[in-house]
Amino acid sequence: MMTHFRQRFSKEILADINEWIVAKAMAQNHEVAVENSTPEDSSDEPQDSGDDNGLPPNRGKMIVDATCAPADITYPTDLKLLNDAREKTEKVIDVMHGPDIGTKRKPRTYRQMARKDYLDVAKQKKPGYKKIRRAIGHQLQYLTRNLQTIETMVKNGRLELLDKRDYRNLLVVQELYRQQLWMYENRTHSVQHRIVSISQPHVRPIVRGKARSNVEFGAKISVSLINGFGYVDRINWESYNESGDLKMQIENHFRRFGCYPVAVLTDKIYRTRENRQYCKERGIRLSGPPLGRPKKMTESNAADLKKEKQIHYQDELDRNAIEGKFGQGKRRFTLGLIMAKLARTSEAVISISFIVMNLEKILSLLFCFLAYHYQTYCQGQRRNALADRNQSLPLQIAA
Repeated sequence: MMTHFRQRFSKEILADINEWIVAKAMAQNHEVAVENSTPEDSSDEPQDSGDDNGLPPNRGKMIVDATCAPADITYPTDLKLLNDAREKTEKVIDVMHGPDIGTKRKPRTYRQMARKDYLDVAKQKKPGYKKIRRAIGHQLQYLTRNLQTIETMVKNGRLELLDKRDYRNLLVVQELYRQQLWMYENRTHSVQHRIVSISQPHVRPIVRGKARSNVEFGAKISVSLINGFGYVDRINWESYNESGDLKMQIENHFRRFGCYPVAVLTDKIYRTRENRQYCKERGIRLSGPPLGRPKKMTESNAADLKKEKQIHYQDELDRNAIEGKFGQGKRRFTLGLIMAKLARTSEAVISISFIVMNLEKILSLLFCFLAYHYQTYCQGQRRNALADRNQSLPLQIAA
């Protein structure tokens, strides 16, 4: 029932809920509200967003970045996917042949031979390229025969015997077969909208270039961090360039707070010419050094260059907050491995993770508020006790 209940909430609804929670927290917490509403220090070169256009001055900072939320799938290889696809087509043939048991001979599938061919290579520690390619070719032949058999049985009206899951798997296997055959014939390992899991065909490989794992398999998300609160601006299962989301994220900031940020802290991939021009027109400082050659230091500009260097260094320090937010989500709030199987429910899990992280931050702010007032109360009681003691001490001496 939880799965069906979770399907009712789309990522757009959960994004609205997250914004309502954060807006309520900022309205009740004076410190956070002041931090968001006041512009940066004058040493950080604050800019107004264009009073000529009637817009309010730019205020606050926004940190943006993207990450991948890995799905719970086994590491995909071409040989493993083809073997899985072959086994599912064999199951489809068994179901379609059900009414003919005892009257007609079941079509040949050579499943025992195909399984043996797969294990001969899969069990090797380091099989060579030629062995793997030969094994892939064999599995493609077995899969071709099975799909031809299924096509003949469908013409005889056996498709209605399949349940919803088997029919879905059959459609996915047909697309997987087309992709794998094209890659095999063209001797490549890349194809558009590549399927890496039959049970979760929406999952795509996301190249991240990280030291731990160069490629991750899951949803790619663009996140903006404002005053420690995270907003999920985009969830997409296809691999995309996150630099194209910067304009949308800045406009979302304007919609939420009624003003543009003074500074947007990003990594290098966001600092395109188009994004720089967009930020310049709105008086927004994009973190990082400007394009072109670095300025040559002279006596006249030494102080300015030193000041710019300090600003860039501070931006990099401040940008670490979003990396910490990703680490928190992946270590403690299930972003490290999405266990949901459907695309819609996986998107709900990702959105709920950020909602819970924001709620935890609100709780920590409340705890700090209570701890501060409790400490103030204890200090007041201690001062009153000392005052009473000092007043009674002269009387005792006189007595």
